[in-house]
Amino acid sequence: MAASTFAAYGVYPRTTALPQVTQTLSRRGFHKESMCMMVPAAHPIAAIMREASSGTVSGGANEQAAGVIRWISELGAVLIPSFGFFIRSRDFFRTLVGEGSSTRSGECGSLVALGFPEDKAKRVGNQLRDGVLLYLSCPETAEKSWALELLRDTGAEEAGLLKDNAVPVGAA
Repeated sequence: MAASTFAAYGVYPRTTALPQVTQTLSRRGFHKESMCMMVPAAHPIAAIMREASSGTVSGGANEQAAGVIRWISELGAVLIPSFGFFIRSRDFFRTLVGEGSSTRSGECGSLVALGFPEDKAKRVGNQLRDGVLLYLSCPETAEKSWALELLRDTGAEEAGLLKDNAVPVGAA
């Protein structure tokens, strides 16, 4: 667990190839366990997960669902409001659903738990109806401008930093 952290976040359009984004960030030194994604319920990934959980997936769709599940299971956390969450990281678990986590529900409550100030959480939460949030917990030694540049270079429409209350996630 890092003693001091900051977080960088990017809001991506719904059409973004998210597995490629996380691969790029991973190749550039960000641990997949330090990544948290919030995907809207109407996103294709959410639809795949709903179908997979209902047991109605077959053939090629089954392979696609298995690929999506493999991919999201590598990340620190993936939240799909009104469906569920997948959390690998103990730090994200403690922050988002564990003891002492925020008692607020929904997207805004999850964003506040991740360290977003209330006003920014509401604004970003509204953007997530049509977009995807990628949150990176970064050690304080990481280059802040580099994290923002990577998020923008991978297609983020908005990128920013959270300095206070960022989730300190240990390396995978």
